[in-house]
Amino acid sequence: MASNSFGIDLGTSNIKIYSEERKSIFVERNMIAIENKRNLLAYGDSAYAMYEKSPANIVASYPVVNGVIADIQNMETLVKYFITDLSRGSIKPADYYVAVPTDVTEVEKKAFFDLIADAGVKARKIMVVEKAVADGLGMGVDVKNSQGIMVVNVGFATTEISLLSLGGIVLSKLIKVGGYKFGESIRNIIRKEYGLFIGEKTAEKTMMQLNELSATGEPALVFGRDIVSGLPIERQIPTKLMDDCLLENFAMIVDNVKVILERTPPELGADIRRQGIFLTGGASQVSRLAQLIERATDLRVNIPDEPSTTVALGLAKVIKDSKFNSLAYAIEGMGR
Repeated sequence: MASNSFGIDLGTSNIKIYSEERKSIFVERNMIAIENKRNLLAYGDSAYAMYEKSPANIVASYPVVNGVIADIQNMETLVKYFITDLSRGSIKPADYYVAVPTDVTEVEKKAFFDLIADAGVKARKIMVVEKAVADGLGMGVDVKNSQGIMVVNVGFATTEISLLSLGGIVLSKLIKVGGYKFGESIRNIIRKEYGLFIGEKTAEKTMMQLNELSATGEPALVFGRDIVSGLPIERQIPTKLMDDCLLENFAMIVDNVKVILERTPPELGADIRRQGIFLTGGASQVSRLAQLIERATDLRVNIPDEPSTTVALGLAKVIKDSKFNSLAYAIEGMGR
């Protein structure tokens, strides 16, 4: 396998890129900041620092929406700059392996191929890997054998629930519930109960602290704008209020996990019973989601140490290990 290869997990919130040359995973915000509708001002974490703080002539945005590419031009710009950074300023011909969601249209899948082909990154070969398959590999599961594996990936905008066996996907469902919805629920309840308007960044930061705050019994300290006075203030918000407001979102994920389990063939179901469910993704550790899934399904829930990078770790295995090379494929009629 060529040493100059990249594995790309194009998340809605973060982009994760595995570099075979560097043997490392690069993680940055999948965001771009454009000034006066045409000038690139910042990208990645630098663009995120401007989000919700910039004047009207600077627009910071996510090019990926609900797991699919919504702004191909800006996404091409981001990929080119990120690859340039990883290549120390000089892009060399390379092979690219891109993780794609299963439950999307062929047109949306083709957009992932076109993105790399048109980004100016000197792609020798462009291959795609099913995201759920890469997820399983990244968690140390041998997805090529005949056992049934259930993977639940809770991302920023979507949750993908997949049943794997023999290196393929038996069942899959993508729902539009994830970290963004969790944050939105927190923003709404704080606005309703305390008359306080908080930003998306504050909601996200508070959401990721809920487990720690719940364990200590401390309230969350949030900054925002008072709806009545219009003045900036800070308030202490009980963690139970925010935990409870997330239950509706969690219930939707749990219900869809149960739907996939109900449709699972009996022999594969027996495997899942033995191994449990694999829960991953950047928003998978928010509050009590894992416990709720365990309680509703009576199955063990396995959580990796680094849930946000399991897809990139799986792509690394596809690139490095000849045993898993066959899990990558070219989109029909577009192989290079």
